[in-house]
Amino acid sequence: TSLISGLLASLLFVAGAAQALTIKPFTTAEFTAAQAAGAPVAVHFRADWCPTCRAQDKAFSTLKSDPALNSVTLLQADYDKEKALKKQMNVRAQSTVIVFKGKTEVARDGGATEPDKLKAVLSKAL
Repeated sequence: TSLISGLLASLLFVAGAAQALTIKPFTTAEFTAAQAAGAPVAVHFRADWCPTCRAQDKAFSTLKSDPALNSVTLLQADYDKEKALKKQMNVRAQSTVIVFKGKTEVARDGGATEPDKLKAVLSKAL
């Protein structure tokens, strides 16, 4: 029975982890679908050369297992390549996070690297 209990605990953990913060590369299709569904979605404008962005990546990774963010999708947009998207969303700096509840922008932050601060920003979409 301890083996069965362990397996059940593992399955529950995996099921819970699967429903935490989802992080994916930005695609217009994914973003449009999330907005059309009224889902909580955030866009993180990041660059590989940006130390703040790398610190944000680490913070977001720690939030991947946070059940409070289970319905939020974080789409990572390449700051250097997504020029039209930056213009459309009025983004002037890398490390910017824009949070939407459906099609409505509900929060925007630039440069925060602390997991608690980023969680608070993402939570505005819920």
